[in-house]
Amino acid sequence: MIKKLIQEIQKKNAPIVVGLDPQLGFLPEKLLKASMEESGESLEAVAGAILAFNKAIIDATYDLIPAVKPQIAMYEQFGIPGLVAYKETVDYCHKKGLVVIGDIKRGDIGSTSSAYALAHLGKVKVGKKSFAPFDEDFATVNPYLGSDGVKPFVDVCKENDKGIFVLVKTSNPSSGEFQDQKIDGVPLYEKVAAMVEEWGEDTREGQYSNVGAVVGATYPKMGEELRKKMPHTFILVPGYGAQGGKGEDLAGFFDKDGLGAIVNSSRGIIAAYKKEEYKKFGEEQFAQASRAAVEDMLTDIRTALERR
Repeated sequence: MIKKLIQEIQKKNAPIVVGLDPQLGFLPEKLLKASMEESGESLEAVAGAILAFNKAIIDATYDLIPAVKPQIAMYEQFGIPGLVAYKETVDYCHKKGLVVIGDIKRGDIGSTSSAYALAHLGKVKVGKKSFAPFDEDFATVNPYLGSDGVKPFVDVCKENDKGIFVLVKTSNPSSGEFQDQKIDGVPLYEKVAAMVEEWGEDTREGQYSNVGAVVGATYPKMGEELRKKMPHTFILVPGYGAQGGKGEDLAGFFDKDGLGAIVNSSRGIIAAYKKEEYKKFGEEQFAQASRAAVEDMLTDIRTALERR
C-alpha cells in the first residue's frame, strides 16, 4: 500500500493529505439547516450534513491531492449516524481514487488489537462471505502498549496489503511529558522510532515499508533527526498550518528525492472559508475556498522542497 501512496504523491506532485475532521462549527449554516429540515434536530441530520460537507470538499480537491485522513472521533461524537457518515466518506474517497488514512489511533493488546485491525484494515468472515468493515488503506496506531498492540496490525497489513502510521513524536504541546523522557540516555520517541523500523522490516515495498511513523510538524528539528534514524519509514506529518507548521520547516522530513513524508492539514483546509484570506468565497463557496487553501499549501511545500 505504501507503494500506491507514493505513486499517487508522485503523479500529482503533492506530498499532502487533507484531514477530514468535521466539527459542527465548521459546517456552513445553510448546509446544516437543509439537513435538519429533512431529518429534524437529530444526530442523523448532523451526519447527513457532515457527509454533504465532505463530499463537496472532496469533489473540489480530489484532482490535486493523493490522500485524505478522516479523524474518526469527529464522527463518533455523533454516535452510530456519525460512524455511518465516516464509512460513507471512506467509500466516497475511494470512488474518487484517493488513498484513505483512517486516523483512529487505536492500540490495545492481543485479540482486542486484532479486532481493531480487522475492523479498519482487514476482513471479517460471516458464513461463506467476507466483509471489509471500514476498509481504510492506512490507520494510525498508538504504540504505548508495545509490540502486543502493534504486531496484530502489522499482521493484518501483510494479509491485506494495507499500512499503518505509528505515533512516534506527536504535534501537541504536551507530547514531551512522556515522549521526550530519556531511557538509558535516549528519548522515548527515538526508542519508538527504532521499533517502527523493526516492525516494518518485512513489509517493505522498495525503500519504504508499510509501517510508517507520525511525527509532528511542530518539531522540525526532531523530524529531521528521525528522517535519518528511520530510512525505511514513511512519515505522516500533522500540525501544518493551524498548529504552526510551515513548509520551510518541513524540508528535513523528506528524503533527498523529495519523498518519504506526507503533510496533513485539517481545519486549515476544510474550514478555510472562515479564514480571512479566503473570506471572499463565503459560505456558499466553502469547497472552492478549500481548493484555494490546498493550492496555497502545495505552493508552500513545493517551494520549500525546491529550495533545499
